Amino acid sequence: MRGSATDPNRAAGYSGRRAAAGAVATAALLLPLLGAAPSDSTAHSSANRLQLAFASAAAEYHVPQSVLLGVSYLQSRWDAHAGAPSVTGGYGPMHLTDARTALAEAPPHHSEGTEDARGDDARTPLHPEAKLPGNSELPARLTTLPKAAELTGLSAEQLRTDPAANVAGGAALLAAAQKDLGEPLSKDPADWYGAVARFSGADDSATGAAYAGDVYGVLRTGEERVTDAGQQVALAPQPDLAPDTGQLARTGLRTLDTAGTQCPATVSCEWIPAPYEEFGEGDYGNHDLGNRPASQSIDYIVIHDTEGAWEGVLDMVQDPTYVSWNYSLRSTDGHIAQHVQAKDVAWHAGNWYVNAKSIGLEHEGFLANPDAWYTEAMYRSSARLVTYLSKKYGIPLDRQHILGHDNVPGPTAGTIGGMHTDPGPYWDWAHYFALLGRPFEATADKNGGLVTIRPDYAANRPRFTGCVAQGEPCAAHGSSAVRLYSGPGESYPLIKDIGLGTTPTTGVNDLSSRVSTGQQYAVAERDGDWTAIWYLGQKAWFKNPKKNPTAVNATGQVVTPKDDLPSVPVYGRAYPEASAYPAGVPAQTVSPLPYKLPAGQRYVVGDKVPGQYYYAVTFDEASHQVVVGKDLYYEIQFGHRVAFVRAADVRVEGSAG
Repeated sequence: MRGSATDPNRAAGYSGRRAAAGAVATAALLLPLLGAAPSDSTAHSSANRLQLAFASAAAEYHVPQSVLLGVSYLQSRWDAHAGAPSVTGGYGPMHLTDARTALAEAPPHHSEGTEDARGDDARTPLHPEAKLPGNSELPARLTTLPKAAELTGLSAEQLRTDPAANVAGGAALLAAAQKDLGEPLSKDPADWYGAVARFSGADDSATGAAYAGDVYGVLRTGEERVTDAGQQVALAPQPDLAPDTGQLARTGLRTLDTAGTQCPATVSCEWIPAPYEEFGEGDYGNHDLGNRPASQSIDYIVIHDTEGAWEGVLDMVQDPTYVSWNYSLRSTDGHIAQHVQAKDVAWHAGNWYVNAKSIGLEHEGFLANPDAWYTEAMYRSSARLVTYLSKKYGIPLDRQHILGHDNVPGPTAGTIGGMHTDPGPYWDWAHYFALLGRPFEATADKNGGLVTIRPDYAANRPRFTGCVAQGEPCAAHGSSAVRLYSGPGESYPLIKDIGLGTTPTTGVNDLSSRVSTGQQYAVAERDGDWTAIWYLGQKAWFKNPKKNPTAVNATGQVVTPKDDLPSVPVYGRAYPEASAYPAGVPAQTVSPLPYKLPAGQRYVVGDKVPGQYYYAVTFDEASHQVVVGKDLYYEIQFGHRVAFVRAADVRVEGSAG
């Protein structure tokens, strides 16, 4: 897994049933919502059908409607996902979990491939079945749906597939939790804090408190949106709501050991260390000790998905022969486990330069399973962690510093084809950056010279293949991705990535001809509903109609080759010049990628950085050194991935005009 002394790139990859009468009453309550009352079918098929389901379930189980709405929003943002399970086997607006059934019914998904055996990233994707802690018992957070079936008398199938039944199941669980705590079924939402904490399925008080805090935050601010099924749902704000947080002490949840963690107080976080151990003939794993940010700045946060479920991911990161990352985030409740201190260098990004200057976050999920959705709890917890890290280490909150693993460049020409593609086209970058407090908005008119990619996630459903089997269509699903063509129309061929050397496809792991929400590019041309951008040294077109735009106008700094240069080389890492290396540290080759940045083309600047290399090839950290050169580089948005150009080769100018 490790490189030689002259090439220290290494594996861095990587994260009691209700009474019969009650059941009959519940079923009767739901019949109109299930479409079983013909005279009312028209009214109940309207856009407020789900809102009525929340009202009915709240009344039946004596749960404040606002609490039921707030919990559901944190679980699913009120989406039903057409009955498909989440990453952790959660169903419907209430995210009722039935992990065993979800795994039994799920078709195999086509996972992203591994990378070269010795290169920067040799992570093997994990099979979801390997994540379950045995075949007889699952954690309570993964089995809430069977309990809801017992409480309501409704079948598991109803609870999985029908939103109204699902909401009733959630209400029953909340009411049961309230009774278990010895609390009354109060009409005051402030009295339900403990039950909300228990609903999360957390087994520790910190996770329960973080989850309940998020729910009550939603209650205070209010929310309103149209769901993925076209349902209009609203929750009125209650800005002065102050829950009884003292109930948390009566929930019986264990106290979490947070010693050693680097997390904000607003999330639940525990220390599960990745091992720094020596094994066999001088080899070691699974990260390097460092002294960041004193020795070198931390410039990037890399967003990954785990390609596996929680328990197995934790097993892997604790294996010294595997790879490492800094944090793992759990889907059901947003709980965080930290594995590597920020001062140290985890092996996660597939590019040693990026590893040395980044923090890696693994999110429980699968990129090639579009219906395995991420929860709002995980998005919010991740956003809080990233906001905290950004402030602590001065990392800009933009898409050239908050990278997907799919935005990390191959360090050399030979590694391009093996770079990972997570978190993939189904990660909701627009929502994520809104939670970060940096929503993607227009910053210029059409003369600004740049565009920020920003499709409507729910409505944007590009065709993908290969999620289940090679060449087979993926299920239609909202996406952050926008496809690129060689001309202003879908009849033109897809844009080709010469670094991959393959014919571009619509495969879910094929990044050659697509851009993603938040990325910025210089405008090359406009033609009606189509916009061309400079991309991988060529003109690439995407559909951008005025009535339903997939990008907004922006302005900023761009680079272009100096006047006397027909083109300039592009790099996958910003390494120092040979003369910068001290004795005992082998100079690393500054090898360009197979791309060129031609004269007349412009690319958006993300940062200006010195050439830098972290020498760490032995277990003994006394030999570790950070080499800093005099050559400067610009990080640019070159294709789907970022890249680097030497500052001496280009000039910087404003994009407008």
